Amino acid sequence: MPANVSARRKRTTKAEQRAETVEQILDTAEHLFSKHGLYGVTLKDVAKRVGVHHTLMNYYFSDKKSLFDKVFARRAVATSTRRMRALDDYDAATKGKPTVEGALRAFLDTDLDLYIQGGESWKNYGALAAQVANTPEWGAQLMDKHFDPVVLRLIGLLKRALPECAEVDIFWGYHFVSGALLLTLARTGRIDKLSGGICNSDDFAAVKERMAAFMAAGFNAICKQRSGPRRPKS
Repeated sequence: MPANVSARRKRTTKAEQRAETVEQILDTAEHLFSKHGLYGVTLKDVAKRVGVHHTLMNYYFSDKKSLFDKVFARRAVATSTRRMRALDDYDAATKGKPTVEGALRAFLDTDLDLYIQGGESWKNYGALAAQVANTPEWGAQLMDKHFDPVVLRLIGLLKRALPECAEVDIFWGYHFVSGALLLTLARTGRIDKLSGGICNSDDFAAVKERMAAFMAAGFNAICKQRSGPRRPKS
């Protein structure tokens, strides 16, 4: 085998090994952060669980916050991209005439499918996202950065679906949707205890079956309640 081919293969192998190591670090950090939060995990904790020397962590990541941001961004890009595509496809399929439930299904069901199909890693990420969204000191900035475009795309569809609805009510409606989704992703187990085991925090399929319809009814209710008769134009 020519020397240059052999060297190229070795470089490829090393690159693949580095990529695999980084993925192991990200998966492990995601798991630990989802359980203990940003401040409850050290780089040494991650290194120990991965089985590498802690100095290797500093080779790949400048500090713990940079590791955390990388962990969060990895799946945030995947879910926001997927949901944006679903909203665009739905808008095209309805020829610009969306319904409230249809828009919510494109947004919510597409995301829930990732947690249903993606296994424990995606569920860990969901719990992590719930933590980030409820940390105003720095979490809101991460949510803004990664999710504002897709959220505003949904808001635009809801405005068209509810042309008589006050803008303020649509934003509050989204706020309630977001809160319910994030509580679901947190998997606290509270619904399990309250329901005596009838409901299960891990049952995202049951959530998907109900959430969009429930939230659509809420949008329609508050918009109908607050719309009232409009003054005639002068």
